[in-house]
Amino acid sequence: MVGTSVITLDDLTVTQIEELLHKAQYIDSHRKEVAHTCDGRVLATLFYEPSTRTRLSFETAMLRLGGKVIGFAGSQLSSATKGESISDTLKTVSNYVDVVAIRHPKEGAALVAADASSVPVINAGDGGHMHPTQTLADLATLQSRFGRVNGLTIGLCGDLTFGRTVHSLIETLCRFGNVRFVLISPKELRTPQYVLNRINATPTCSYEEVTDLSSVIGDLDALYMTRVQKERFFNEDDYLRLRDTYILDEGKLAKAKPTMAVLHPLPRVNEIATEVDADPRAAYFEQVKNGMLMRMALESSVLGDELAGYEQYANQEVEA
Repeated sequence: MVGTSVITLDDLTVTQIEELLHKAQYIDSHRKEVAHTCDGRVLATLFYEPSTRTRLSFETAMLRLGGKVIGFAGSQLSSATKGESISDTLKTVSNYVDVVAIRHPKEGAALVAADASSVPVINAGDGGHMHPTQTLADLATLQSRFGRVNGLTIGLCGDLTFGRTVHSLIETLCRFGNVRFVLISPKELRTPQYVLNRINATPTCSYEEVTDLSSVIGDLDALYMTRVQKERFFNEDDYLRLRDTYILDEGKLAKAKPTMAVLHPLPRVNEIATEVDADPRAAYFEQVKNGMLMRMALESSVLGDELAGYEQYANQEVEA
């Protein structure tokens, strides 16, 4: 992975993803040992749109590895206000740093950045296209809860039409294989056909589409919640009815397995009641920590900086 840009998870093999999962677990239990892994390195965070978790996670990851961070948090703070292109910005910034994390509202911007950069570029979200490090955080959370990322029944609930995190997670899990997906959404926000086609193309994976969360929650190993977006509805009455259907509260959790994990890419609005936060099945703030650990693993890997005491994960490519 040394010198590799990561624009989508298709840029990585399944073996490389498993290696990152293994590295993240090692980092979590060897914080002091890895604290100087990236001494002398500099990360640039070029965030052309607002972000809290993702930007701070990338920056904290590099700081915990011993490196430093430069960058901006908003296009108004960059030379984009003067009309500078992404390509020219990256040609400039890559002279200053060793790795770049970029977020941009336009789909494809991260690929343009990677083509122009002389150092590895990591996509921190480009419009509605891809958010690969969020999917890595999701995988790490499943791994920490179940010791695996497949052999599971996973429910995805809410906005399944426009949720880029949902699409990316489904497509990546299909690469591992042996996953049963339960797709829970109103008919207005069903999973796109191209995502369903990806599941159908994987012999060991299957799916069912339902509209009622309560009727299936007892079957799930993990539940991935997303926000039902008011702006997608023409009729506010329909929105209010459906929004209330997908609020996860203690009542619905009572029907779930005691080991079920609740995930959410955040930020949440009202789709998970705050009373759920104290439930041991709530894993969404654990996802935040895992996102930082996976970004530590990813940053050190693309830089080729070895983690002190780490032994490479012995595995073989998974075919699905």
